[in-house]
Amino acid sequence: MDQTKNQQQINRITVIGMLVNFLLMLLKLLIGIPLHSISLIADGIHSLSDLATDIVVLFSTRFARRPADLNHPYGHGKLETVGTQVIAFVLLLSGAGIAWSSGKALFDQQVYRPGIWIIIIALISVVSKEVLFQMTRSVAKETHSSSLYANAWHHRSDAFSSVAVLLGGVAGLFGFGYGDQIAGLVVAFMIMGVAGKLSYENLMELIEHAADEASIEKIERVLSDFKEIYHWHKLRTRRIGSELYLDVHILVEPTISVLESHRLTEQIEMAIEERCMRPVNVLIHVEPHIDEMH
Repeated sequence: MDQTKNQQQINRITVIGMLVNFLLMLLKLLIGIPLHSISLIADGIHSLSDLATDIVVLFSTRFARRPADLNHPYGHGKLETVGTQVIAFVLLLSGAGIAWSSGKALFDQQVYRPGIWIIIIALISVVSKEVLFQMTRSVAKETHSSSLYANAWHHRSDAFSSVAVLLGGVAGLFGFGYGDQIAGLVVAFMIMGVAGKLSYENLMELIEHAADEASIEKIERVLSDFKEIYHWHKLRTRRIGSELYLDVHILVEPTISVLESHRLTEQIEMAIEERCMRPVNVLIHVEPHIDEMH
């Protein structure tokens, strides 16, 4: 797996996201502030948080892919996990701030009818952020980057929030004066929901949670495919950033040489990495298979 190529892909899609988020932020704030649209201003702040998390992704993925050293023998993959947690925290704060502003406006019975411009801006945002989400998620799956995957969902949450702004704007055109504030609340809860999901998934990785079921099934299939293995047990897995770590015990013919055992373990490692299509660090403990009849 070419880590340099992966990093280039991550950098490229993240820079594209930064440009889109910067333009959307300017558009939303420059239109939202004069129109006194709470939901559009909140959406602009959300785009600003997107821009901030893009920067976090650039730095966290870059440092996470540094090679292992004396003080970090297992590499720096956890830095990407920390970066993802920062994204979740920023999302949570953004959502809480938007909920406060929208709730206060409703409590004060403030009436807003921003007009047609809010609908136009919201439509532009929905389309551009959904396209960006699809592109970013595709690269995240290919590079197995947890922070980039989190950032992809940040883009999707922005698209969802713009849908809420759009509906609030339409309600305002039909004379409903609280549509903008309600849209702001919907946006806020959407953002906080995404933040909670990302934070939970990151916590699972930090406490050494096992790999996902699909990866474990692929590993078990590889081990079962090797006829030289009589039996295997004590399979353990964990994720560190974009890399997968595992160790397993295999039982083989007791008369094979050390060289043959070494070649077998190398073949198993390569097969697992090819099947999982991601960087995998494999530790295999070889044991002799003793026939119970003897």
